[in-house]
Amino acid sequence: QVQVAESGGGMVQPGGSLRLSCAASGRFFSINTMGWYRQAPGKQRELVADITSSGQTNYEDSVKGRFTISRDNAKNTVNLQMNNLKPEDTAVYYCHVNALVLTTYNVLSPEDYWGKGTLVTVST
Repeated sequence: QVQVAESGGGMVQPGGSLRLSCAASGRFFSINTMGWYRQAPGKQRELVADITSSGQTNYEDSVKGRFTISRDNAKNTVNLQMNNLKPEDTAVYYCHVNALVLTTYNVLSPEDYWGKGTLVTVST
């Protein structure tokens, strides 16, 4: 019902910047929270940052002051500007969307959708 497509990512040197973008499309009534998670090799997936439909943001402690999340409600997009990247930021980054959809039982329900992930590598 909801497709999530990410773009951006790649390789950058420490101290560099990257911008991730994500767009949600398909059949839904509204989008609640949009955000970014990441998963490094051998580690669990963790929240990086998310943003509500009203613009309230939440950041993981290690990215505060370096990453900025923003969204365009009209376009159903969310971006993550990543500055001063560090080697420990290396991971696959996943876009997450919580959308209100009509289920097969004709009931509105908030459901979670994920992108396929985009690799961010910070290395010399």
